[in-house]
Amino acid sequence: MELRFTQADELFRAEVADWLSANLAGEFEKIRYRGGPGDEHHFVEERKAWEQRLAEGGWTCIGWPEAWGGRGASIEQQVIFNEEYARAGGPGRVGHIGETLTGPTLLAFGTEAQKSRYLPGIRAGQELWCQGYSEPGAGSDLSSVRTRAEFDEASGRWRINGQKVWTSLAHESQFVFVLARTNPDEKAHKGLGFFLVPMDQPGITIRPIPQLTGTSEFNEVFFDDAYCDASDIVGEPGDGWKVAMGLLGFERGVSTLGQQMLFQTELDEIVRIAKSNGAAQDPALRQRIAEAHIGLRTLRYNSLRMLSDNADDGSLSRESMIYKLAWSSWHRNLGKLAMDVLGPEAELLEAAPYELSKLQSLFLFTRADTIYGGTNQIQRNIIAERALGMPREPRGEAR
Repeated sequence: MELRFTQADELFRAEVADWLSANLAGEFEKIRYRGGPGDEHHFVEERKAWEQRLAEGGWTCIGWPEAWGGRGASIEQQVIFNEEYARAGGPGRVGHIGETLTGPTLLAFGTEAQKSRYLPGIRAGQELWCQGYSEPGAGSDLSSVRTRAEFDEASGRWRINGQKVWTSLAHESQFVFVLARTNPDEKAHKGLGFFLVPMDQPGITIRPIPQLTGTSEFNEVFFDDAYCDASDIVGEPGDGWKVAMGLLGFERGVSTLGQQMLFQTELDEIVRIAKSNGAAQDPALRQRIAEAHIGLRTLRYNSLRMLSDNADDGSLSRESMIYKLAWSSWHRNLGKLAMDVLGPEAELLEAAPYELSKLQSLFLFTRADTIYGGTNQIQRNIIAERALGMPREPRGEAR
């Protein structure tokens, strides 16, 4: 896809840049460039307030239809917004799961009642969401989820029992979408449901998972007779896999370009330090910096290909199937490059509690990039089997 920006698009770019310049100031000046990978624990309340400032300016959910509070922005305008947001130092979005995952999924698969109930809170930056997919023993193998959802005739609601893990920002969220098994007699991707569940109820326990960075962005979430209304299943019982896969397709949409602009900011900081401390004089490090630049441009061009074949139902194109493997490997290598540019002294800290720099946090956090969201090994299987049509890897019997 070759993006061509019209004069109207460039006027839109100027509008975005002007608004961000005016609003990423005063009380929000301190959160510029904060809240990215490994930095999510900083300025959480301020970033929540920023979500509502964005909403007041009409800058949340800009790609949504106008009927649901969006701007109906074109792909080109969405690309422009994400680029200008990252260029201006916009902080990590605490509302991104609702805006880029829950919202598009409900627009594609939800009922009118579900849209009316949940989209306004996401659009206003007031209701935050988290993702209830991975489980112990069902991380990369998502079809093996064991969390169960049973319809309780007495209460007329769905009762959910089980455990989710690696749930980002669960401790800050009001809602979670949960992939759960509605029919225990069916195996793998069959017999699943996709549920919209309020977090503030007695049946849900959130337990933080300490990370290498010393922070706890991830959580375990336990469901012990947690409930959601009968109307809060998206699709029918058994449709959960279709809805869940559609959501993963939306995850690889236009927001990937914003992600890459954050990557560019990290690379720019590495280059700045390399010039200031003399590391740029090392030909091997210069070569690796050049390779990082080339890799990031390649990610951008592939994202444009993905967007040119974007489907309303979230179905994945072949270009989309390679993206997770590509960006996670690139970002992990960038973390290692950051430490090598900083030098061996960056590997030493005086004593706990450790005050990590942004690049030290980046290095530690990116160790997980090639694991969460499907390991590199799983991603290669997806590419081979689903994109290239190669024979499926032998598998044991479904549990």
